[in-house]
Amino acid sequence: MSLGTGHKIARWKKFAALLVVYDMLAIIASYFLALYVRFDFVYGAIPKGYLEAYAQFILVFAPVSVIVFCFVNMYRTMWSFAGLSLLIHVVIVSIIDSIIHAILITVFVKRMPASYYLLGAVFQGVLLISARFINRFRIYVRALIKKNKLPGKRIMLIGAGDAGQSVLRDIRTRNDGNQVVCAIDDNPNKWHREFGSVPVVGSRDDILRAVQEYKVDTIFLTMPSAPAETKREILNICSETDCEVKQLPGIYQLITGDALVSQLKEVSVEDLLGRPPIKINVEEISEYNRGKTILVTGGGGSIGSELCRQIANHSPKKLIIFDIYENNAYDIQMELKYTHPELDLEVLIGSVRDSRRIFGVFETYHPQIVYHAAAHKHVPLMEDSPCEAIKNNAIGTYKTAYAAMANGAERFVLISTDKAVNPTNVMGASKRLCEMIIQSFDRKIKAGKAYEIPQLFTHEHRKTTAKELKNVQTEFTAVRFGNVLGSNGSVIPLFRRQIEQGGPVTVTHPDIIRYFMTIPEAVSLVLLAGANAKGGEIFVLDMGSPVKIVSLARNLIKQSGLRPDIDIKIEYTGLRPGEKLYEEKLMAEEGIQRTENDLIHIGNPIPLDEDKLFRDLATIMEAAYSNNDSKIRDLILESVPTYHPENAG
Repeated sequence: MSLGTGHKIARWKKFAALLVVYDMLAIIASYFLALYVRFDFVYGAIPKGYLEAYAQFILVFAPVSVIVFCFVNMYRTMWSFAGLSLLIHVVIVSIIDSIIHAILITVFVKRMPASYYLLGAVFQGVLLISARFINRFRIYVRALIKKNKLPGKRIMLIGAGDAGQSVLRDIRTRNDGNQVVCAIDDNPNKWHREFGSVPVVGSRDDILRAVQEYKVDTIFLTMPSAPAETKREILNICSETDCEVKQLPGIYQLITGDALVSQLKEVSVEDLLGRPPIKINVEEISEYNRGKTILVTGGGGSIGSELCRQIANHSPKKLIIFDIYENNAYDIQMELKYTHPELDLEVLIGSVRDSRRIFGVFETYHPQIVYHAAAHKHVPLMEDSPCEAIKNNAIGTYKTAYAAMANGAERFVLISTDKAVNPTNVMGASKRLCEMIIQSFDRKIKAGKAYEIPQLFTHEHRKTTAKELKNVQTEFTAVRFGNVLGSNGSVIPLFRRQIEQGGPVTVTHPDIIRYFMTIPEAVSLVLLAGANAKGGEIFVLDMGSPVKIVSLARNLIKQSGLRPDIDIKIEYTGLRPGEKLYEEKLMAEEGIQRTENDLIHIGNPIPLDEDKLFRDLATIMEAAYSNNDSKIRDLILESVPTYHPENAG
């Protein structure tokens, strides 16, 4: 038993003992008061016979009563939570005790005045009840004082349905000074009527007016079953106010009747993006990954670590995390050891640029599925260091893909980006090269010519023979998506830090737009590609409408309870080197194929000369390892026809 538990038990026993003493004194006092009141509050007027009978009987009856009270659980109740059931229990016990008192004193001692029996029973009941409810009364008084002292929040409910009724009831129960002053609902039958004594003042079009008229400072969106598009439209209207906005998470609370204020959540960036989350067949993914040895390169990064988390849920035979950055690798290692102690986990430090290291990993563990997330992703940094982008992204992908093929991996999934579409920067061009590499590998394998794929290594390594590559069946695919909310280097954490520091929030251009998705969505798509790839595809997510970055910044400022351009300034810094005003998901010549999931598409492969690409890559690799930045840009231009750096901005 812990010290805390022992302390609580000792405290409970102390209170129970005090209550036993109190009850005994209360019974004694009750019947004396009955005599005292009966004879007009004059002690000397009480006949001696009545006093002697009372004293003779009560000194025996009072101790016996509290013993009986113990057997009927009068001292095991949590008095801080005393309620109606306890009240009824105490009243019944007190009445029965008073009846027994009247019978016994009359039969065995002396007949007393009728008022003695009646007043004694009343006084006893009042004293017994007051002791048990005094704490509840104290809490209630404190709540009233607090309510009078605090101005509280003036709340608007959007949604005058069952969930709104539950939230309204919970707000009133709390007695914390907050009050619901009006409600909004799109159903015209509810307008100009009362919703639990709260006026329903109109539809979403009346939100801005009602906020001013009723001096609203907090808005609760209580429409858990509303479509995402409806919520987005309403939240966008709310974002034009200075109010704090919260919403009920989902329909589950409505079904269970548990729609409480404590379950209202802050409106997140995801709520304002205007797209329902993508739905993935988890069973299909789980079935594919179950019992397999899986390698995740870049497994410590934002996408890589989420891949590892979701893969761990699908019962792989073995999960191998490969990353150059030891701190990230350590963090995900410790997390998975805690959340999945049964997982056969291997965490390895190394670079995909080191062919001997990456070959050693494949030769030792023979992974069946490879998720290649290792990459340099920061556009401005890669613009300043183009050789590093090529070494890590293009050549690193080539070496990892070759090792996967040579060691009999079943499937290789490349994590790509929409910046690879008509790239205007070196980072995007390097990722386009990665897509071209895995498509070339796939085509050579399907043609039975895997032996024609050259080994592009910067130092000596055992050459793979044509015979070893004769029966290669590895399937290569890519997954292309846009900006990932909350990932390392994404704009959201940057904006949050700038807001916390008091601003300004920096946006490169007032018209810049981006597609966004959440990390779980991105990872689900990657896993779906791994489960359904047939080789050579580029999977693309329909991410809905693009979002203006400046709108995102303004919404984040408002969510923080501040006013854009007043409390927090927004500054435009100009497009960075290689940065576009907008991103594309597909090149015009690609086209798309539909899949079973309406939000997932496949880009048709663009014809390319694989042998020429391999020759170009050898030259590009040589220039990259020579750190010839000026030459590398020209070579990328020659190898990636869609690369147009002059179109940036």
